[in-house]
Amino acid sequence: MRFIFGFLSAAVGIYSFLIFMRIIISWFSRSYYGKPVSLLTKITDPYLNWWRARLKLRVGPLDFSVIVAIVFLSLVQSIFHIVYLYGGISIRSIFSIILTSFWTIFSFIAGFCLIIIVLRLIAFYTNRNIYSPFWGIVNSIAQPILYMFRKLLYGNRYSQTTGFFVKVMIISIIIILGIMIGGSILVSYLSNLLRSPLI
Repeated sequence: MRFIFGFLSAAVGIYSFLIFMRIIISWFSRSYYGKPVSLLTKITDPYLNWWRARLKLRVGPLDFSVIVAIVFLSLVQSIFHIVYLYGGISIRSIFSIILTSFWTIFSFIAGFCLIIIVLRLIAFYTNRNIYSPFWGIVNSIAQPILYMFRKLLYGNRYSQTTGFFVKVMIISIIIILGIMIGGSILVSYLSNLLRSPLI
């Protein structure tokens, strides 16, 4: 029985690697695509499209549902691997793995948003042309994030002044940093609390 879980853990690991390769390949021009990539697409895209259709986590040109899909596979692989190693798993250990997986997703997205806002702030202070390709992408991703924070902080009150714009960016950075630091401590504490001897 443990052999089956070892096989399943390995299979999920291989599938996760294929999905990672699919994501990397998607960053490059389609002119490089051939039969191997076509086969890879047929194997991985149904799974990725299932998550995309349900989560709709696209921010500008980026799709975060892919991160959720990969973390879910990591969660399943962790459970299979623990059962393979120890012959069983406690409910508390499962909750610990789930909590850690959800935090991984959240902290990745929060960290990405933090980087984008910091880059947007740098672009503002260095007078970068936001319509150049790189800064245009940064701006297109930053706008919905900053809009969300502006609505959260100020509701419908809005000012066109640059001071207000900078204030929203700085407060957003502080909030994200606070959540990431506080969340890491809390999740680490709860995860350790949930770990229990295997049953």
